[in-house]
Amino acid sequence: MQLPDVWIYKGKAYDLTDWISKHPGGEFFIGRTKNRDITSIIGSYHKNPERIDRMLKRYALNRDATPEDIHPTANAPEFLFKPGFESWTDTPSYNFDDKKDLLHQIKARIQEPVLAARIKKMDKIFNVVVGMLIVAYFGVQALRLAEPSWMPLPAFVIAMVLLRSGLAGFGHYAIHRAQKGMTKIYANFFDANYVALAFVTADGHALLHHPHTQSEVDIKKNVFTFMMRIPRLYRIPIHTLHKFGHVLTGMTLRLLDVCRLTRKVGIKDMYGTWRGALPHFIGAFGMRFLLVGELVVFTVMGDFWAWALQFVVSLWLSTFLVVSSHDFDTDEPEHVETEDWAINQLEQAYDLKVVGNRYIDCFLSAGLSSHRVHHVLPFQRSGFANIATEDAVREESAKYGVEWLPAKSFLTDRFPKLCRTYLLSPSRDAQERNWGFIREHFSPSALKTSAQYTVQGFTGIGTV
Repeated sequence: MQLPDVWIYKGKAYDLTDWISKHPGGEFFIGRTKNRDITSIIGSYHKNPERIDRMLKRYALNRDATPEDIHPTANAPEFLFKPGFESWTDTPSYNFDDKKDLLHQIKARIQEPVLAARIKKMDKIFNVVVGMLIVAYFGVQALRLAEPSWMPLPAFVIAMVLLRSGLAGFGHYAIHRAQKGMTKIYANFFDANYVALAFVTADGHALLHHPHTQSEVDIKKNVFTFMMRIPRLYRIPIHTLHKFGHVLTGMTLRLLDVCRLTRKVGIKDMYGTWRGALPHFIGAFGMRFLLVGELVVFTVMGDFWAWALQFVVSLWLSTFLVVSSHDFDTDEPEHVETEDWAINQLEQAYDLKVVGNRYIDCFLSAGLSSHRVHHVLPFQRSGFANIATEDAVREESAKYGVEWLPAKSFLTDRFPKLCRTYLLSPSRDAQERNWGFIREHFSPSALKTSAQYTVQGFTGIGTV
């Protein structure tokens, strides 16, 4: 589909092609949003959207946007959306011009000198902790391979699960930082827990999920229900095998496909220049090489089952963590939609606790301990900055009648509910066709779906 070089902002058409390589937040964010409505992205990710308004005038096409300007599935693969999705009609619209809304009040608070200085300090501390986690990550594996008696299997599995969650949390925040220089490489730590491919989900997470949470544009609420196509007794082994396929070959093949598409579209439209593209590609292929390399080394060293056990536990705990901070497991959200974007964000996200210390939980929960602050201020660079900001956000929210609920326990609250939803519920076909247990598991279509899902893991096409 050949579409015009158009970006939609507040109902108007703009051509930002020449801005791709100049964008302070990195070329990726502009390149990926061509033929999308970027109103919510600009309003939420910039501290001063009014200044962006003035800058955009030089790229205005001086006309209203039309349905022909916008890609029907937001320039993302069609399989990520529900049937019948149309970007033009299904992208929610918010007014970010009201300086009395909650978002403006919160942004004013975080620019106060004392709080701004504390945020910078917490970002630095966060980065130091990440450096320690990286050293520990390689140290634990080296110790297990060199002296298994010093790193027994239970200790190894627990350590790797915690470290993978922590490093995925770092990758989570790296995705939200300006995509420039080494940050494009660091963002691939998002892959450390085996759940996703940062190279493609950075777009779906930062640019589709955050600005449009729980709307039809939010692909996150669809992606993690793919396993629900599988009959319930097969779900754990089939999804585990599917993700093993991702690690072994699938995500590398998916990356090669993205390279092909990037070449077809043109590097200028995606990244501005090859110099802007290379760190993303280097980081993405480097992380795939690391994850496959670990599997190969542990297999050669005769310790495959240690790798396999930490893989399975990391995968499933991390998958549940990812979906535990929103109401993706319920049919109807509990909140009431408002025109105030920040209020919607706060009411559609949970804070999580694992051990009860927010700084430790920041890493144990892959960065989600201060999840509500993260959703209303997605541009902040670290989980520690979100913790430092929480008091200000809570105080301002109270003025708008937003109740600040205590963090939900992952272990005692969310995990049991998610197990019932994702592991014990009948498959989609069984629910839609009112099938019994036997037909759910042994009908030809159920067996075919399970086989296709397994193959998709190893090919990487049609999956994340």
